[in-house]
Amino acid sequence: MMDLAMFGSAAALGFAALGSALGTGVASQAAVGGWKKCFANDKPAPFMLVAFAGAPLTQTIYGFLLMLFIGNSDKDPLGLLGAGIFGGLAMGLSAFMQGKAAARAADALAETGKGTANYFMVIGIVETVALFVMVFLLLML
Repeated sequence: MMDLAMFGSAAALGFAALGSALGTGVASQAAVGGWKKCFANDKPAPFMLVAFAGAPLTQTIYGFLLMLFIGNSDKDPLGLLGAGIFGGLAMGLSAFMQGKAAARAADALAETGKGTANYFMVIGIVETVALFVMVFLLLML
């Protein structure tokens, strides 16, 4: 039965990291496209697009923390498996959607040069889902 808890631990990190990989991939492609637009139009290329590209990485950290708590928990292994799978999936989907929002932000900033704070607020709202999932599951454990 303890293997189920270990599987839940791995799922928490694995699904969160998968979402981070997908999210950073989408956002990074948009950042490169934004820089290309800037270079083609002889405009300064904003370095801030790197921050947009990296925003979904934090969900991997949340998955890692959940993994540690699951690994140190003495709760029912089946419950830990569920916490790892569903928590990891929720964090991973948050990272993916955050990457999509960051991609749009990168495109908009490259085109207009304006709105950085607004874009980060929206990206932060999407991040909040992953934070809530992590905190609520840690309280449950």
